[in-house]
Amino acid sequence: MGIIKTTNLIQKLLVSCAILLAGFAVADARPNTVNLSCSQVKSLVRSHRSILLSTGRHTYDRYVVNVAFCPSGDYAKRAYVRTRDRNSCRIGYTCTMDNPLEIWRD
Repeated sequence: MGIIKTTNLIQKLLVSCAILLAGFAVADARPNTVNLSCSQVKSLVRSHRSILLSTGRHTYDRYVVNVAFCPSGDYAKRAYVRTRDRNSCRIGYTCTMDNPLEIWRD
């Protein structure tokens, strides 16, 4: 009886590890803008409407095609990223809670 419980525990641990490793593999699969052309990145944003893109080795952000894909109450801010062929490529928008039209007064 003890051997069966130990075997089940080991199987559960192995399955948990496999799921965890699969999660890391999916995270690494995020497209990186510096490896793609400007037109390729724009096309990704347009086709997915909302997408997570890496913008460097340890940086990423969520990009959207328009404000309709932002959470309620958020605003769309123009997004520029570095791509393989351009230092600054406008690819769509990021969502922000800051109202770009508000004028701040001291």
